[in-house]
Amino acid sequence: MDQDSATNSSVVKEKARELGFHKVGITAVEGVDDTEAQRLQAWIALGYHADMEWMNHPKRQDVSLVMPEVRSLISVALNYYTPDQRPEGEEYGKISRYGWGRDYHKVMHKKLKALNTWLESLNAGIKARYYADTGPVQDKVWAQRAGIGWIAKNGNVITREYGSWVFLGEVFTNLELESDRPHTEHCGSCTRCLEACPTGAITEPYVVDANRCIAYHTIENRAETLPETISSNLQGWVAGCDICQDVCPWNQRFAQPTDVPDFKPYPANIAPHLIELSNISKEEWDQRFPASALRRIKPEMFRRNARANLDASQLKNDPESNYF
Repeated sequence: MDQDSATNSSVVKEKARELGFHKVGITAVEGVDDTEAQRLQAWIALGYHADMEWMNHPKRQDVSLVMPEVRSLISVALNYYTPDQRPEGEEYGKISRYGWGRDYHKVMHKKLKALNTWLESLNAGIKARYYADTGPVQDKVWAQRAGIGWIAKNGNVITREYGSWVFLGEVFTNLELESDRPHTEHCGSCTRCLEACPTGAITEPYVVDANRCIAYHTIENRAETLPETISSNLQGWVAGCDICQDVCPWNQRFAQPTDVPDFKPYPANIAPHLIELSNISKEEWDQRFPASALRRIKPEMFRRNARANLDASQLKNDPESNYF
């Protein structure tokens, strides 16, 4: 790689950090990675993607279909951890940390757009395109390749500095930039995430079955009722699930508070009452979740998730009863 490429890479990284990204890495884009493509296809063949058919989009295996001119991918990470803790008590619902504050798509897109615009302003021939969990891109695969972190046994990307409490994004560009080294894996012999999952969604290290995943069912599943194997094991979760992240030693040791004000939790998201969510109206949902990633979970889904928790709690305390 020539000196100009090395210099460009350092300038790009400096700009990304100036815009507030906590980690940035770069990797070259050189055709289809057959190993990753086969791994994705094998996972889909097992039906582990549930009804998320977008996972099978051809562009996820070949990013040149996303941007034919792409030569480099700039991967970024934004720490969203806050030290707030959920209260104990079965009357409370649990919301995943990612949804406590402002919609991360809005926060990430603003910064990514600024980086994208800056790149294209450097030269008339420079092209760029950005995503943050919004396009046919294997964010985690590219993050590991760019040295951001490694894909852990629970399927999340873990960084040495922030654990797995990070949002990922990327910018594709036709610039040829110097690549960082891919990140090495550091889960070792630890299996805490596999052991802690109440539904056995992590079927083996690095393999997650969405059909068994609480996060999938509370966020993506649009059915009127949840499978019994899920509803009886929700443990209070109504929006996502952080169990496999909460037990991770990397998160317990290295999580640090974010400096992004937008990720400060809305108070109602830390300790929502299940009984209130079980009856939430469209109007109350609009007021409660403004500019929130939780808007993906529609009012009827919040009602379903909350009632499933209340039913499970009631049955546990009184096996002969039926809450609703």
